[in-house]
Amino acid sequence: MIIHTAAFVKSSSEISQCPDADRAEFAFIGRSNVGKSSLINKLTGFGKLAKTSATPGKTQLINHFIINDQWYLVDLPGYGFAKSSKVQREKWQKMIHNYLFKRENLMNTFILIDSRLEPQKIDLEMISLYGKMQLPFTLVFTKIDKVGTATLSQNINNYKKTLLKEWEELPPMILTSAEKGNGMDELLMLIQSELEIFAKHLAPAKKHK
Repeated sequence: MIIHTAAFVKSSSEISQCPDADRAEFAFIGRSNVGKSSLINKLTGFGKLAKTSATPGKTQLINHFIINDQWYLVDLPGYGFAKSSKVQREKWQKMIHNYLFKRENLMNTFILIDSRLEPQKIDLEMISLYGKMQLPFTLVFTKIDKVGTATLSQNINNYKKTLLKEWEELPPMILTSAEKGNGMDELLMLIQSELEIFAKHLAPAKKHK
């Protein structure tokens, strides 16, 4: 897939404000400061599409972008920002859960994981949530250019071992670098294959006049 156009559509604080669910949708979620905005910008080839910030927790709303006038890329608020209040966390949880449960055109969620770290409790809880909800997701390890090969391999293997304690089989995993471009082709190929599934089996039927 080649991305020719990418444009911001709108920000929503609840699912009722989201665009019509008439196109396939792919969401990106991860811990605050995991490199989500940088990855989105690299993936699309539009450097300023998603706003990057040195301040964790910048994204607070559900942000929709239209790609190739064909599908939606959704930038979801980061989780785990320590300075957020209990009220803010509960509001985030309600908004995200409603979105994940009720957004019928959501084809896949890319859960971003910092490859430099050992398995984090908050990431494992998010993965477990997706499993319990039986939602399709892909683990996307970020910043692989920021860690040595041996440490990277060890961290990935630690994740696999940890997940296999509760999972019968591992979820799909893609290793990425927003700086070097690693994994971008794999992400786009996965999106393309699921777009074809949506078009063939899930796209809303066109209304006849």
